Amino acid sequence: MSQELSVITDEQVEILLADLLEHYGYDFTGYSKASIKRRILRLYSLDKQVSFAEFRYTINNDTAYFKRFVEQITVNVTEMFRDPGFFKTLRDVVLPKLGTYPFIRIWLAGCSTGEEAYSISIILKELNLLHKSLIYATDLNPVVLEKAAQGMFAMSQMKQYSENYILSGGAKDFSSYYTANYSLAKFSEDLKSRLIFSTHNLVSDHSFNEFQLILCRNVLIYFDRDLQHKVLNLFDESLEGLGYLALGSKETLDFSPLSKNYKRVPAEKIWRKVG
Repeated sequence: MSQELSVITDEQVEILLADLLEHYGYDFTGYSKASIKRRILRLYSLDKQVSFAEFRYTINNDTAYFKRFVEQITVNVTEMFRDPGFFKTLRDVVLPKLGTYPFIRIWLAGCSTGEEAYSISIILKELNLLHKSLIYATDLNPVVLEKAAQGMFAMSQMKQYSENYILSGGAKDFSSYYTANYSLAKFSEDLKSRLIFSTHNLVSDHSFNEFQLILCRNVLIYFDRDLQHKVLNLFDESLEGLGYLALGSKETLDFSPLSKNYKRVPAEKIWRKVG
């Protein structure tokens, strides 16, 4: 493949993003340019595309390929009980406070393939709060949501997930939560019973409920500053007074005009709405 063909210019990236908005209503224009370009280039060479024109034509006219495109440029890196210290704080500090409420509504934004949703479900069950909780797990990408709804993860990951679980304060036998099905671990139906998976686009969709806890970890880092502010405002509108907002380890509320209404939970990227 000649060097010319394997490179996509910034201008061509802009053209593709404009196409996605016009044809499919997906707005990626506020995403970090460098990160999105890297992903587009990776897919372009992975699928051995012959020319930019053909690549663009396929994305716009072949819905199956469009699904693949969105799947590749949205970020789906996740594991159960990732950052165990964070989940330990949820278990020890945040959820017991919310446990005094008659009902707990949780929004997990950018849930990807669902590992985090099942992790929260497990902690709620162990705190005897699952029966009065509802977890809305949303993502832009319908393909990852289908996978999340199945509640099946690679058996090869279970050793790591079990270690994370123990570090996050879990005291049970982790394998009691799933059944081994050849190379897959299938998580139990009762964990799934309080989970609602649905598509939601943080960029263009509105608030759809009032929540006591919103988690959106490692999504904002892919957005430019304007879009980060827009999404944080959406979360603020969706969070009731004294509710909690949890972000990823490299994300912060500190430089947002909203920060004056929030108080940080020590040691973790979790803020409580007090204003």
